[in-house]
Amino acid sequence: MSGVRAARVLTHRRPAETGPAIQSLLASARRAGAVLCFDREETGKLGLAPGDGLELDCDDDAEVGICFALGGDGTMLSALRTYAGTGVPVFGVNFGEIGFLATVEREDAAVSFDRAFAGDFEELPLPALALSLAGQQATAINDVSIHRQHGNRVANLAYSVGTDEVGRVRCDGLVVATPAGSTGYNLANGGPVMAWGVEGFAVSFIAPHSLTARALVVAPGDVLSVRNRSQDEPVNVTTDGRPVAVLDAGARLEVCFDGRRALLAQLPGATFYQRLREKFGRMATVP
Repeated sequence: MSGVRAARVLTHRRPAETGPAIQSLLASARRAGAVLCFDREETGKLGLAPGDGLELDCDDDAEVGICFALGGDGTMLSALRTYAGTGVPVFGVNFGEIGFLATVEREDAAVSFDRAFAGDFEELPLPALALSLAGQQATAINDVSIHRQHGNRVANLAYSVGTDEVGRVRCDGLVVATPAGSTGYNLANGGPVMAWGVEGFAVSFIAPHSLTARALVVAPGDVLSVRNRSQDEPVNVTTDGRPVAVLDAGARLEVCFDGRRALLAQLPGATFYQRLREKFGRMATVP
């Protein structure tokens, strides 16, 4: 891969933590003869002033070869949604807790920036989910989730694949997860871990009031439909942990596999199983 000449930078909401990494990233960009692009929000948050190698107050459609996301998985997901379908890979530096989607940890950032600008990384395509509800569209990289509202009774949900109703479950909610998102909320529900590269998505339940509710893996060409069977109580709908809609009583939403893939930058030789061991194995050994 040829070297990168322009890069977008997105950070989380604690600029004091990412400040040193930004300076290291800028130094790498200058060595490579590249430019860092910051939108208006990032420019103000980081307190940036005009300088060599910087383009400030950039628009979202600025032409870049890579996006650096400095933060936790929330920052990574935001970057991946922003550049889904554009061919721009996202290179993540973990400033969060688990950082399952991150390319490198913060202590390895400096040397990794030089490799990124040299094009020394691989691009891993990640599928997304397309949500459709009453004419409203949304994209999820990790998951679409449905939750009962605080103070309301348990949700009463029916779910179908194509024209076939698969089941009806009284529960606190339901999660539809991509392979990338299967290690998040879906995993906490006891749903299956899906290796990156698997075609399809998982459906799991939050606190099901049933002895027979089981997680389901749906084929990529099938459409999942979820109906709120309550007579009068709405439920909340989120994508990647962000509230996006309310599913009213009797209403239905659809979720399908999205062919517009996001691109995750990873260092050569990195694998899903290595990442799984390092991230979740490390958590298991904390005293």
